[in-house]
Amino acid sequence: MPATTELPAAVGSAHDAPSARDIEDLVREHMPMVGHLVRELLNRVPGHVHADDLSSAGFAALLGAARSFEPSRGIPFHRFAAVRIRGALLDELRGQDWASRSVRARARRTTAARQELTAALGRTPTDAEVAEMLGIGLSELSSVDEDVQKAALLSLQGFPTGTAEEMVPELSEGPEDLLIKRERLGYLHQAVQALPERLRVVVVESFLQEQPLSEVAARLGVTESRISQLRTEALRLLREGLKHSLEPEQRTPHTGAGGSRRGQTQRRRSEYFARVAEQGNLRARLALTDSHGVPIALAA
Repeated sequence: MPATTELPAAVGSAHDAPSARDIEDLVREHMPMVGHLVRELLNRVPGHVHADDLSSAGFAALLGAARSFEPSRGIPFHRFAAVRIRGALLDELRGQDWASRSVRARARRTTAARQELTAALGRTPTDAEVAEMLGIGLSELSSVDEDVQKAALLSLQGFPTGTAEEMVPELSEGPEDLLIKRERLGYLHQAVQALPERLRVVVVESFLQEQPLSEVAARLGVTESRISQLRTEALRLLREGLKHSLEPEQRTPHTGAGGSRRGQTQRRRSEYFARVAEQGNLRARLALTDSHGVPIALAA
């Protein structure tokens, strides 16, 4: 993250607009931040999203932030600009009709089909059965799952799939909001570490290390379709683990006989929740991000 740059108090105030030189200096110094945010986002969206389009939107937002920056408001420029840039990137995604409509609609259809088949068959349906019910090929179903999974991880890691106006406020986050965000990111990191080994490997290699599914599948000795299923299972566990830790009032009571299939599944979930809780305290979670909420690995 670029070092914090501030304009003199008299510059950029309500009475004195920033000079062209001030704007140029701010933009030049913080250009790497645009690249960082674009790369961070590209790791979490389908491959058809183009870096050039996002970069153009990001640089335009950086320029706009430099022109409208008011030091008298007491907000560091890099935080002010980051909010504007993230909002511009989200708007660009919405303009490409990806996360907000297309993915959600396909996700609803796929989920409904899986639920209907599960109820009818009394077991988890195969991908072939789901694809047949939806009237699509296995490759298209895999593509749907891929986009849905990336949208889910995008949301988990701080790039919401709703509207920019709803999710990205005009002003930078306050201290309490930033603290909550940092704690959530810390929980997410710990939740990934607490996953069963195979699920953890799939999440780390396919999402965080961006390795092709074919390579992950070959390394684990399974098919790409199975990797997709494991990623879906891992993301579901991550969501449930975070909800269990951060929203205790929403916890559902344990039901079902211990020897039944449902009881065994609930027991494994409970064991996972316990592992997440054992990963560390608030101090340990906050230590995973810097004072601006940027993961340490990315801030270095």
